[in-house]
Amino acid sequence: MTTEASLSSLPSAPSWVGPMLRGLRRAGRVLAWTVLTIAALATIVPFLWMLGVAFRTPADLYSDPSRLWPDHWSVSGFHAVFTQLPFFRLAVNTIVFAGGTTVLLLLIDSLCAYALARLKFRGQNFVFWTILLTLMVPFQVMLIPLFLTVFHLGWLNTFQGLIVPRSVSALGIFMLRQFFVKIPRELDEAARMDGAGPLRIYWQIILPLARPALASLFVIQFMALWNDFLWPLVISSSTDMRTLPSALTLFSSQGGVDHAALMAGAAISLAPLAIAFLLAQRFFTEGIAATGIK
Repeated sequence: MTTEASLSSLPSAPSWVGPMLRGLRRAGRVLAWTVLTIAALATIVPFLWMLGVAFRTPADLYSDPSRLWPDHWSVSGFHAVFTQLPFFRLAVNTIVFAGGTTVLLLLIDSLCAYALARLKFRGQNFVFWTILLTLMVPFQVMLIPLFLTVFHLGWLNTFQGLIVPRSVSALGIFMLRQFFVKIPRELDEAARMDGAGPLRIYWQIILPLARPALASLFVIQFMALWNDFLWPLVISSSTDMRTLPSALTLFSSQGGVDHAALMAGAAISLAPLAIAFLLAQRFFTEGIAATGIK
């Protein structure tokens, strides 16, 4: 009774508080949708401009570069891509480089993450933080040492020279390690009681449970490697060993740049990335949500 009396004696909120809170919530929703709309336009408009340039003639492009769509549609850019470049050979090279590197990266990164998350050894935390520190080192800093190593191994202009140096990612180790830490250790103990060793636990228990994290890492790395321009350009010395992004530089010459061909090649090279993302979208979202810092 005393509590009820004390609560009833409290002054009630002014009548203008409720409308003010509703107005603030409404303003917050409007602000959120405004920011999302601006972000969506900033993402979509450059893509639409790229498609528009791919179907434009040089005269149409230079008359008004800011226009999204051409006045007169032309497929000369796509024709140049398929006639002036060994397109299918370049596509195969890109698939082998991006796909092979990503698969090897998933294997190596998952093994390293498993050791850091599930095994106990001296200097474990030191190794983990050292790997994280490498995230602050730009790839351009390591380009010359990697090139010299590949040169002395005789791997220039080869698939192993393209794939092996890019087959480890500190970001991948971090993501998978954070996911592996959240898997209950009781599963490891039950497997050991059945006679399973570390590798069997890794292969039959940890990896199946980590499919969302593996799928999200696959999408991230596959997209990054598919669009990689610098490393394939440095390692490959012939057109037959180049990837799509590096081969598009062939459209730059002393006579100028064929912008329609460049944009057409870029648009074609984006198609596999969109397909890969759509196929792995559900796992990608789950993996990103589950790999937070513990």
